[in-house]
Amino acid sequence: MPTSTPPEAPGGDRGAQPRPPATGTRWQRELAEAVRDPAELCRLLHLDPAVAATARQSLGGFPLLVPRGFVARMEPGNRFDPLLLQVLPVAEELVESAGYSADPLAEQGSLRAPGLVQKYAGRALLLATGACAINCRYCFRRSFPYAENGATQAGMAAAVEAIASDATISEVILSGGDPLLLDDDRLGRLVDSLAAIPTLRRLRIHSRLPVVLPSRITERLVEILARSRLTAVLVVHANHAAELDVSVAQAVRRLAAGGTLLLNQAVLLRGVNDAVTTLAELSERLIDLGIMPYYLHLLDHVQGAAHFDVSEEQAAALHSALRALLPGYAVPRLAREVPGEPAKVWLG
Repeated sequence: MPTSTPPEAPGGDRGAQPRPPATGTRWQRELAEAVRDPAELCRLLHLDPAVAATARQSLGGFPLLVPRGFVARMEPGNRFDPLLLQVLPVAEELVESAGYSADPLAEQGSLRAPGLVQKYAGRALLLATGACAINCRYCFRRSFPYAENGATQAGMAAAVEAIASDATISEVILSGGDPLLLDDDRLGRLVDSLAAIPTLRRLRIHSRLPVVLPSRITERLVEILARSRLTAVLVVHANHAAELDVSVAQAVRRLAAGGTLLLNQAVLLRGVNDAVTTLAELSERLIDLGIMPYYLHLLDHVQGAAHFDVSEEQAAALHSALRALLPGYAVPRLAREVPGEPAKVWLG
């Protein structure tokens, strides 16, 4: 059984995230200064004010949120910049699309305890927080009711107890929101509480922060993962090579030096990365940084994101072409998550 008390991890609501304090560590200050106003984003990128007006009308309860460091990687004046397309609200989000829903992966039916999702054998997913550092418009949890189902302090304790009581679970996956929005103290206590469960072997963290807010990769964070008896795996999320600048390279190399295994998952998105050359450039850049391409996901059918969808036929053709260009270790698995299946469904 765990010997330490898990930290408080607020559930929160992706539609109404509190602004973090302007004081604190560098990454907390950068998050506090993130762009939240479509008009400001368009001013920074020298875009027509009409783009901002449309974006404001298209929010639909899912606000704009993007760190300034990520904005700096976008091409000024380019309305179709692949990084901008991932974060800018558009009118298509308000169109009701058949076959799309607020809970496309039926996660609420897989909750074992507050914030604890278990869909696959041997693994459990802990929603450590409902907050993110960036609101990606294709996010499959953009409408997830974190306030009701997220892990509060009491809920987190119940989730850790549930994990400890199930000897079949060997890996815990921290997700959210973004689990790296827990500060180092709270994250350290959570890792310690999980490491105290003797049946656990691995800790996997899924996070966008090494890419969108690389200052979050502090020396303390690297130490927390390095000193834990659990094997640490960090799955980052980059969809385009332009996301992976020098600051990201420095952050992930610090993690690798501490012994954390680094993988990447990408989502295949129309207009963003649905070209063979774009996908190949992403894989090549990831390998250069010591990150193994892991999954290339087809879009989860969350309401508001249908305009990003790429058909399975086109995806399979892209994946086949990618295999012809790259060595096998640089080719991610093409996959789709299907509710009720015992594992992700591989395609291509």
